[in-house]
Amino acid sequence: MCTAVRFSDGNGHLYLARNLDWTSGYGERVVLTPTGYATRSPFGAVAGIRHAVIGMGLVEEKTPLYFDCGNDAGLAVAGLNFPGYAQYAPEPVEGATNVAAFEFPLWVASQFASVDEVEAALGDVVIVDRPINRKYPSSLLHWIIGDATRAVVVEYTSDGMHVFDDDVDVLANQPGFAWHHENLRNYLNASSGFPEDTVLGRARLAPFGSGSLMRGIPGDYYSPSRFVRAAYVNAHYPEKASEEENVSRAFHTLQQVAMVDGCAAMSSGEFEKTIYTGLFSSRTTTYYWNTYDAPAIRSVAMADHASDGTELAVI
Repeated sequence: MCTAVRFSDGNGHLYLARNLDWTSGYGERVVLTPTGYATRSPFGAVAGIRHAVIGMGLVEEKTPLYFDCGNDAGLAVAGLNFPGYAQYAPEPVEGATNVAAFEFPLWVASQFASVDEVEAALGDVVIVDRPINRKYPSSLLHWIIGDATRAVVVEYTSDGMHVFDDDVDVLANQPGFAWHHENLRNYLNASSGFPEDTVLGRARLAPFGSGSLMRGIPGDYYSPSRFVRAAYVNAHYPEKASEEENVSRAFHTLQQVAMVDGCAAMSSGEFEKTIYTGLFSSRTTTYYWNTYDAPAIRSVAMADHASDGTELAVI
């Protein structure tokens, strides 16, 4: 399972961060796709790399399979698990822009500079169940796409394409985004304020300390609970100015919904944990990440590699 958040520093810079939660990793690495790289796109959706892309993923058959990534124009995307709801087209549709599910993040980040551009293009898009190979069947996902201004959520289900304005800048897993957004109405009482004393009979009762007005915000690892908690923390976190402060904000926010080994079993009996937390900053076109067993934050800047080269950089 996964959780993602988007925010801005107020000066035109995007920060998009995500937790990837699962029982084990996939050998994922930071991958830079430069503008001169020749891609393999089953239906020609990614005919070339217009914007250099950096993010976390795998490389299979010389193709970057991104879990999350951002580009040199300040646009970023993250895919989150969405089983039971995601359903892709079984075959390409003539006359449409056919995007294989595995290349959707690369298509977004390599072809567009803003959420507005992506949203306009999605009206003609079919997401096709065409895996890269038998080793990696199509992952059932939905995606959050963000820039410095706003975010949208993309879901492709049995009745086709759905694009939602993500005005809370958060995404978790199933059910769909519309359900999660409606569910936030159950928590209208939550506040970051400090309560006044209460008079009960002849007693005057004072709070034990701060935090009592956020009672009711769920603390479990269930997807609806993580969505609510991430939305609360992301909305209340004070706006920060510097790169360092915003990197700290992203990782502190996602720590609130990180999964700890041994606490949440899957149907297989294996336990989920937060395999990694990743962050793309458009301010420095840098990808930051840490892992469950190595919590120190590491980073790779796009400027450290040839973003106009012809070969993938796998870090």
